[in-house]
Amino acid sequence: MTKAGDAGQTPLVTVHGIGGACWGGFRADMHWQLPGYGGTPLLPQTSFANWAVALAAALDAGGMARVDLLGHSIGGMVAQEFALAFPQRVRRLVLYATTPAFGGKDPAFAEQFLADRLAPLQSGVSMLQLAQQSMTSMLSPRAGMAAMAEVINAMAGTPAAAYRATVTCLTTFNRMADLGGIAAPTLLLAGERDPLAPPRTMQRMADAMPDARLVTLPAAGHLGHLEYPKEFAAAVHGFLG
Repeated sequence: MTKAGDAGQTPLVTVHGIGGACWGGFRADMHWQLPGYGGTPLLPQTSFANWAVALAAALDAGGMARVDLLGHSIGGMVAQEFALAFPQRVRRLVLYATTPAFGGKDPAFAEQFLADRLAPLQSGVSMLQLAQQSMTSMLSPRAGMAAMAEVINAMAGTPAAAYRATVTCLTTFNRMADLGGIAAPTLLLAGERDPLAPPRTMQRMADAMPDARLVTLPAAGHLGHLEYPKEFAAAVHGFLG
């Protein structure tokens, strides 16, 4: 947990992506980590519904009745789930580099996705090696060596069991039909060059929500908060007020 902010302000809570918590210098009142990450135990059953309940319990433990919630990638999916399950607990919502559903309607797509993602671990590749292989290509040189080291270390420090459970859970997500039920004012934040959650996909999300708007970070990819940290922070804090 990282504390920040002035007394009386709504706390800002973040939820990270599959690669782990790597927020650079971006400050929040709580950088919540998915169960299994950051030395926390896995849940008995990994699901988006159970993640939402676990987040609610963490907020209770931190004395946070109502928050501004920012979710990145799969963390944005968790944020959608939480906003639907606990609408009274979310003042404002930031959905960053995320989608309303796992891609592909054919079950074979999910099966192939899991096979591709988990095959390196099954062949004996370590989490450090997997991080070096997968994260390097996701971050532009603009982010710098410190940011590269942070994302690699975050993923390398993730237990393989937690990574497997999270990747598997990802393929179950679909809140496409429920976007209209997200009542909190919402900022959708996209990287212009993000192939995983492109602006056109996030614009369709915004169009399906009652109070949402899209902001695109020019030239940014899936980890735009590390490539363009000032622009990212300005967009988020400008929306939160």
